[in-house]
Amino acid sequence: MCDDTQLRLLGLGDGPLPKTRPVYRHIAQAIERGITTGALALDFRLPAERDLAGALKVSRTTIVSAYRDLETRGLVRGYVGRGTFVSAAPEASGAPFAWRGKVAAAASRSSDGAIRDLLRHAADPSVVSVAAGSPALEGFPVDAYRRSMDRAIKRDVRLAFGHGPTEGLPVLREAIAHRFGGQPHNVLVLAGAQQGLDLLARCLVDPGDTVVVDRPGYLGALHTFNAAGARLVGWDVMRHDLDELEDLITRYRPKLIYTNPTFQNPTGWTMPLKLRRQLLSLASRLRVPIIEDDTYRELFLNTPPPPSLHSMDTQSVVIHLNTFSKALAPGLRLGWLSAAPPIIEQLALLKQRSDPHMPNLNQMIVAEMIVDGTFDRNLADLRTEHRRRRDAMIGALERHGAAGKLQWTVPDGGLYLWCRLSGRLKASQVQTHALAESVAFVRGEAFYVDQAGERELRICYSSVPANRADDVANRIMRAVNGAKRDLATPSQLVAIV
Repeated sequence: MCDDTQLRLLGLGDGPLPKTRPVYRHIAQAIERGITTGALALDFRLPAERDLAGALKVSRTTIVSAYRDLETRGLVRGYVGRGTFVSAAPEASGAPFAWRGKVAAAASRSSDGAIRDLLRHAADPSVVSVAAGSPALEGFPVDAYRRSMDRAIKRDVRLAFGHGPTEGLPVLREAIAHRFGGQPHNVLVLAGAQQGLDLLARCLVDPGDTVVVDRPGYLGALHTFNAAGARLVGWDVMRHDLDELEDLITRYRPKLIYTNPTFQNPTGWTMPLKLRRQLLSLASRLRVPIIEDDTYRELFLNTPPPPSLHSMDTQSVVIHLNTFSKALAPGLRLGWLSAAPPIIEQLALLKQRSDPHMPNLNQMIVAEMIVDGTFDRNLADLRTEHRRRRDAMIGALERHGAAGKLQWTVPDGGLYLWCRLSGRLKASQVQTHALAESVAFVRGEAFYVDQAGERELRICYSSVPANRADDVANRIMRAVNGAKRDLATPSQLVAIV
């Protein structure tokens, strides 16, 4: 029922409705005023049409017309079986409708801006960013890239600047298969691994499906599966209990498992060979596909990691995802996916809708860099430089007082330090001070599906040259110390004085 309190909240409790204009318009305008002033907040549920009609002593058709008028202007949105909800405030520009209220429900699930924020910080010259994952770009083989570009254009200018197949140029698919394993027809070229995750979510996940993900896990994957309407269930990668995983599969019947088993993002953990074999056996027995995000495989700092799940897979249960963003440069926007031909075919059909084909010139250049050895020479240099940068960052944090305040496990590869704050300190409190120090990191909560991680944070050590590690570590520890001071209670402050 709709009582007097609700009518007043809607701006409709001041006596009978006027008869000099269409009544539905007066009702719509009253509700619009409530939305504009904030009395009716975003997601406020309006009374049911029949209840409001009874309270105002008008026909249900009048209320339906009022709600439809508001909906055409993007101010409310109706859901069958759920009701009508405030979706946006009127545009300040005076536009005839509110753009935010026109956004599709599926798109509104993609409202988390964490990735956009960390990329914005990475591109801001006034901020020292250890947020976005980036290799040591100062060592990128610019001259070799330029020579490969010149040769590609001279060799086939029409191919370099013309159309290409959605699946990727044959020359790159062949180079990827030869260098990383597999067959060319199993390879789909992508605009980075993130596009692969988006395609896989669109291809394999229906709203309501369960997806088992690493806990903690890559935030881009969590956002993508969330946007697809999936129910995300975390498998604790640090405990890596296979019985726990089997229990999750049995209980939730997931559509797929997503895992980043080699130098995992964010923890740096690598799945042992025995566990990889057991995971493949479990997935095959319970008929659950695995998406293996192998982004960091080539970035080992000491001993090469165990074979990939994909290379060990004999039952075609693994879809393998990789990128050149971490081993060459993120600005190339070039990655790939390896899977069984039926999945490659379906993904290519989805891909063509928004991305008919990747830029051919970049594909030709990277293919040549793989074939002529430039890619592997660059990797060898990266490993040496990343080891230097890891050690420099750890040493600098220790010199600037991390002991007892910030803990981490020294990673054997990848790009990150996964850090835990001591005591009651939260990463959100440190982040406030860090941004004041013009340094950006990623808070731990972004990597969890269950509200955990408030005392954890991720630092990308590979993006900081060794000669800048002291400056960055000093800023981070100043932020930690500043947040600790904020935690002091008034009584503690008095005692100190």
